[in-house]
Amino acid sequence: MHALDPEVVDVVWETIESMIPRPAETHPLGCHRPRISDRLCFWGILVRLVIGASWVTVEAILDRRVSDTTLRSRRDEWITAGVFDELRDHALEAYDRIIGLDLSEVAIDGSLHKAPCGGEGTGKSPVDRAKLGWKWSVAVDANGIALGWAIDGANRNDLKLLEPTLADVARVGLLGEIGTLHLDRGYDYPKTRAQLTTLGLDDLSIQRRTRRGSDQSKPPMRLGLRWVVEGTNSWLSNYGQLRRNTDRRTRHRHAQLCLVAAILITAKLIDWRDRWSPHSGPIR
Repeated sequence: MHALDPEVVDVVWETIESMIPRPAETHPLGCHRPRISDRLCFWGILVRLVIGASWVTVEAILDRRVSDTTLRSRRDEWITAGVFDELRDHALEAYDRIIGLDLSEVAIDGSLHKAPCGGEGTGKSPVDRAKLGWKWSVAVDANGIALGWAIDGANRNDLKLLEPTLADVARVGLLGEIGTLHLDRGYDYPKTRAQLTTLGLDDLSIQRRTRRGSDQSKPPMRLGLRWVVEGTNSWLSNYGQLRRNTDRRTRHRHAQLCLVAAILITAKLIDWRDRWSPHSGPIR
């Protein structure tokens, strides 16, 4: 997996390291226990993200060199300092500068996943026997690069997440550059079309809903370019902690998405760098 490839890990860590604020010296005599290295904590956070294990299990995997309490507190320190948000923006900017975002075709879709521990931003899943779950709605460019997202409970309709998803895209200054916006039939409502037009999104490709009493023998609509966002959702779902999330805070899930987005972009940049090398292949 991309996240555990040594080259990807080293690049992502080098970026994160420069963003971590220097810890304050709180002990007057300076004789407290040595601080666990940030690099080891980053590795523990990454392992948990990939395999979806508990913090206690990750502590055991790391031979108890760092406690589960330290891993959680270090993650929260970095979230408070805005490290994961900055990492995500840095990765997106780097991709746009080196390869270039293709905003001529942008697709948005939601993805439902389990959240057995409940907490903020969870709800009864309509596709999993009303078990607790969460959802993300993500906008991607023509190559599947995540431009922005919104997260909420599994019971939240995709329509309700459309506006915050586009707001997140606008936050990085990309909303006005979108060419054609691709959406599935769940967005096929006059109110939605009017809302998108107000935002300056006039070129829309929305799959039509089947009307009651219409000819059901007609062939189904083609997926079109929405397959790109389906692929991105599949990449994100490969990460165990996103697929079955056990955190109880929305900010924790958001930080995980930021880290995964940065990892996927880093892997793509490494593949692009090595594209002419006869001895290299795509990082898996």
